[in-house]
Amino acid sequence: MLILSKIPSACPVNPVKQMTLHPTRAEVVGNELALVWSDGVENYFPLEKLRRHCPCAACGGEPDVMGNVERPHVSYGPQSFELRSFRFIGGYALQPTWNDGHDSGLYSFRYLRSLDENAAA
Repeated sequence: MLILSKIPSACPVNPVKQMTLHPTRAEVVGNELALVWSDGVENYFPLEKLRRHCPCAACGGEPDVMGNVERPHVSYGPQSFELRSFRFIGGYALQPTWNDGHDSGLYSFRYLRSLDENAAA
């Protein structure tokens, strides 16, 4: 399965936002999501890693009034790591839809870059 998306270039561009890091191309290659960034860096994210690091409240938890975060138990099945589609939200995030129907995670571009930078750690 090949899913390919290119950021529309016809969108109005704010000169300040133009300096903001963003993907210029995204493609699913095998079991990875490949992103090419506006600074020329290419990242390859294993789909399983992306799903297991989903930032939504149902997967990652949300803080209570004291700031404590209790991570919920998340069960994964075979379709949990298969990417059905994805779309770009605003100019700041990627929203994947997984084959098990999960689609509430908004992966900010900054968060995506941090996932790859932490891969070597």
